[in-house]
Amino acid sequence: MPSIDLTGKAAVVTGSGRGLGLAYAHALAAHGASVVVNDVDEAVAEAAVKSITEAGGRAVAEVVPVGTAEAADRLVARAVEEFGRLDVLVTNAGILRDKVLWKMTDEDFDAVITTHLKGTFTCARAAAVRMREQGEGGSLILVGSPAGQRGNFGQTNYAAAKAGIAAMARTWSMELGRANITVNAIVPVAATAMTETIPAFAPYIEAMRNGEPLPDFLRKGEGFGTPEDCAALVPFLASEAARGVTGQCVGIGGDKVALWSHPQEIRAAYADGGWTPGALADAWPTSVGAELQSVGIPAPKFPEA
Repeated sequence: MPSIDLTGKAAVVTGSGRGLGLAYAHALAAHGASVVVNDVDEAVAEAAVKSITEAGGRAVAEVVPVGTAEAADRLVARAVEEFGRLDVLVTNAGILRDKVLWKMTDEDFDAVITTHLKGTFTCARAAAVRMREQGEGGSLILVGSPAGQRGNFGQTNYAAAKAGIAAMARTWSMELGRANITVNAIVPVAATAMTETIPAFAPYIEAMRNGEPLPDFLRKGEGFGTPEDCAALVPFLASEAARGVTGQCVGIGGDKVALWSHPQEIRAAYADGGWTPGALADAWPTSVGAELQSVGIPAPKFPEA
């Protein structure tokens, strides 16, 4: 089994005061990386740093809301000031403002897009500049979501941002390849403050907190587990073992890891001289429209009582 050694590397993990972000920061530190922890709450950020250092890792806190270029520059500068370099960026910071389309306000939309999509862009841009200056490669690990892969009811803003993040991973993998900078999107599924609001999951999450293991139909069938289950993917993608992995969307959760497909044409039909509306209506049911694609995150499959 290859050794994942990140000794001497420095990482920034946005939104890493708690939940998945904290698990990513701990995993990186446990494999030798020095970590800049980021959160909007100073007490939460400092507690996260303390938990990492008490476990034998190196970490500092930078308290700033991501989204602006100024925030991104601060995060990169902090890594360079404290650790002398930047090798890994994990863009985990995010917020939710869930509402159906006709009830979603401009403010709801803009807030989520600013944190998730623009925050990923500004932080990745600042990190790429620094990594290219260093000339030693690096890893951008963007955090996506099943909602960005398939859409999700009530999450126009969030799903759009996460879909954009997947597209940016593919684009940046091409742009940064010559600089030996890998870019991938991870698609985590875990018991978090977000998923515990789903009624079907709530009793299992509560049982887990009381020390009971999650059943196999969740850990394997649904790929659903703890934030720590998702964290292993981050040091792997940041390591030399994954130097040939770039431009990919990789899902992880529970006992499951999976590679998401990229959008591609699945059926085509042709008409000499081009299509008319009537010709489309006639050909549609037996050609390109014969098997339409599904939307939404599939409902979990729970055992029958």
